[in-house]
Order: sequence, then structure tokens, then C-alpha cells
Amino acid sequence: MSEKDTLLTAVSEKLQYMGRALSNPHQFSIERGKCYAVIGENGSGKTTLAKIIEKGWNICTNVIRGDKKSLSIKNIEFSDIHSITGSNVSYYQQRFEATHNDDIPTVEEIIANRIPTDRWNDMCQRLSLTDIMHKRINYLSSGELRKFLIINLFTEIPDILIIDNPYIGLDAPSRDLLNELLASIVNDGTAVILLLCNPTDIPQLCNYVLPLKDMTIGKMRSTSDCDSNFYSELFPAKGNFDNLPIATECNTVDFDTAIELNDCNVSYGNTIILHNVQWTVKAAEKWALLGANGSGKSTLLSLVYADNPQSYRNSFSLFDHKRGTGESIWDIKRRIGYISPEMHLYFNDAADMITVVASGFFDNVGCFRRPNDEQKAIAMQWLKGFGIEHLASRRFPTLSSGEQRLALIARTLLKNAPLLILDEPLHGLDITTKALVTQAIEFIANRQGQTLIYVTHYDNEIPTCVTQIKRLKREQ
Repeated sequence: MSEKDTLLTAVSEKLQYMGRALSNPHQFSIERGKCYAVIGENGSGKTTLAKIIEKGWNICTNVIRGDKKSLSIKNIEFSDIHSITGSNVSYYQQRFEATHNDDIPTVEEIIANRIPTDRWNDMCQRLSLTDIMHKRINYLSSGELRKFLIINLFTEIPDILIIDNPYIGLDAPSRDLLNELLASIVNDGTAVILLLCNPTDIPQLCNYVLPLKDMTIGKMRSTSDCDSNFYSELFPAKGNFDNLPIATECNTVDFDTAIELNDCNVSYGNTIILHNVQWTVKAAEKWALLGANGSGKSTLLSLVYADNPQSYRNSFSLFDHKRGTGESIWDIKRRIGYISPEMHLYFNDAADMITVVASGFFDNVGCFRRPNDEQKAIAMQWLKGFGIEHLASRRFPTLSSGEQRLALIARTLLKNAPLLILDEPLHGLDITTKALVTQAIEFIANRQGQTLIYVTHYDNEIPTCVTQIKRLKREQ
């Protein structure tokens, strides 16, 4: 490899960004036309390294060699829709309230003339995206949004492309297509850096692995030189959950049927999301809700969780009571423990982690009430159970995406609600943390009377307690 093919070399033994420091005992270089997997546990420093490569060349004592002025570097985190919409979705239910979204741009308004029509149509066809052009960006499912961002990032190909956890939220065909697209730009000379937290996510197109552990950058090695022992050392087991903390106030199960949907329909304009959906979930049943991106899983759950105004246009019952017969949304929410892929967006304030976790005792998404000392003490037990008590006082926005996800899982489970709705709960967690969280979910769900709805795009993530499956098909 000639010197001109080396885009950058990190020289200094310490690399810093915004108060976070990485040890760099081995110099590493990024070369044109290569694919790198930066891999490590949640909180190991992957996001910090990405920020340093993107814009930390001249911060503090960082020494990075290369021609920064001539390089274009794009860092895609997939974490904040606001960055591409130029708008702000200020509260959780707003996503589904048509009258409150007039300022949210449509997909067509965002892409404008940036993508040739033929290329747009080809990408949408291959990603199974149909009829999204006139959708407001707020109405895209988490999977559709990630697909749209994938198309968006391929409109301007940089010298270095960094993608944080590119595969989460994508169905299997979309993951394959993303790999195909990444391989094509690597062949054209772009250096691709994938920030990953699971060895099984490393695609065949990767040339090198750069390991991170405890905020230390390990020695780069060829992908072919990384065996199971290497990854075992990088991801040690995290114990088990035999004795989970239990919330002080237990919501008793006083219903026979948690959910009964009768020919439910949801549409936005001419776009049909759900069509004549029927589903009955009895108390204590354990269900997996499956389907491709855009099939309506999150929309269906928004009806159940009382977030979607179109619930009043449909005939269904929750907890043995017909929807719209006098109950408030808070009567419904207090019986449900809920997590979704985009929920972290609504905690992007100055609250510390323990306050976010303790907010699970309340029924809104966000930190609008101050938890008491007892509630904080129970939240701390959960943080200790997940091994992240040392992060209790950290501001939530400063945490890694995996640490945020773990905090929100603890927030959901400590509520001790009789119905758990877990929409892609393992989103962005490293492999051993996934195992730990799955144990926690199994423990909670196996208690007498607990009802579970579990959403995932990975069959191997479905808890063993799940005995029934509901599949949704994308409406054409």
C-alpha cells in the first residue's frame, strides 16, 4: 500500500474528545479502499473514536497525521432524526398525531434533487420501500427511517464513511443489500469504518478489526486473524440475573384479555399502514410480533399504548374494556411497560441516568417529574444489576447508544407492569449484554400473570418463554 493510500494515522498515545480520552498504545492507520470493524463492548469508546476521526484532529494533544483539509469524512449515527429533518419532535405521541406535524418535512422535501429519480426508484425497490415519497419523515417506522438514511448517505460518497451500528433495526434482506452497497463504495476507494458491538455483525467485506476495551484502542489485526478466543476476551460474560430488584408497587393482573383487536385499520392520507388486523392476546401469554420493516409493527403498538389518535376510529379492547368507553390514556399506560427503538430521543436533556431510570415509575416518556429517594434507590438496584451503577450520575445524552439503551430497559422493567411491550429491546447492545438483558426479561416475563409482546428482526433473540407469534405483512 503506497503512502498516498493512507488517509490518516493516529500517532499520539492519548486521543481526546469532549472530556473523554482513549489510550492509543499502538498507532493505527486508515487506508483508502478498505473496510474496518471497530468493535467493543457498550461504553468501550467506539463513538468517541468516531468523533475523533471525524473532527478531533486538532483537539487537545491529539496527533493525527494526514491531509485533513482535503479529506471528506462522514459520520452517521442513525440516532437522531432531527439532524436530517431540521425540525424537532418534542414529545413521544407527536409522532402519530397528524394535526401536530405540519412542520415535519416529507421524504420528497428532504431529498429534493439530491438523488436521480432512476437511482431513487432502484434503491427503494431493492430496499422494499414503497409509497414513502409523500410520507412525513415522522411517520416512517424505525426500519424505514434507517433505510431512508442509508439511501441518503449514498448520495455523497466521502473519503471516509463511519457508520455506528449500521445493521440494527434492519430486516435480513436490507442487511444484505447494505453490505452490497458498502462493498461497492469500498471498491471505488472509500474507507468504510463500521462501529459494531457484536462479532456476528462483522461482514465479509471487512479487511481489518480494530478492538476497543475500557477506553483503550487495541492493536489492529486482519479479520482472518480474529478467532473465537479473541472475541471471548473482548466480550467477557457478565454474570446472571437470579435476583432482580422488584418494584415496591406491583400492578396486579386483574384482566383476562390484554388486547383484542377487531379489523383494525390505520392510514395516513392514501398510505395504508394496517388493514383489517385481528389479534387477541390473553393474560399471561407471551407473543413475538414479527414482520419486515414498514409492516406496521410500531404503529400497531402505538394503538395499544394509547399514543395514536386513530385508536378511536377502531374497534378494540384493552384489559377487558372497550377502547374509548371512559378510560384515560393514563389508565392504559400505567399497566404497560414499554420500550421502543426511538425512545431515547425524548430524554435528550440534562437529566442524569438514575433520574431517567427512575422515571419508569411514571407513565410518560421523558423526565417531567422528580423521582423520590425510594424510587431512586430501586433504580440504583437495577443499575447495579446491569453493572452500570458507575454511570448513575452521568448525563443521559453523554452516554453511548448502548448505555442509553440499557438504562431504558431498566426503566421499563422496574415498573413491574402486567403487560410488557418490548419493541427491539436489544437494539445496539453488545453480545454479552444482550445475554444479560435476555435473562432479565425471562425472569420478569415468567412471573405469574405477566404478559409479553416482543418485537425483533432476529429470530435468535426471541426469548424462550415466547410461545406464540403474530406476523404482519407490509401493505402494498
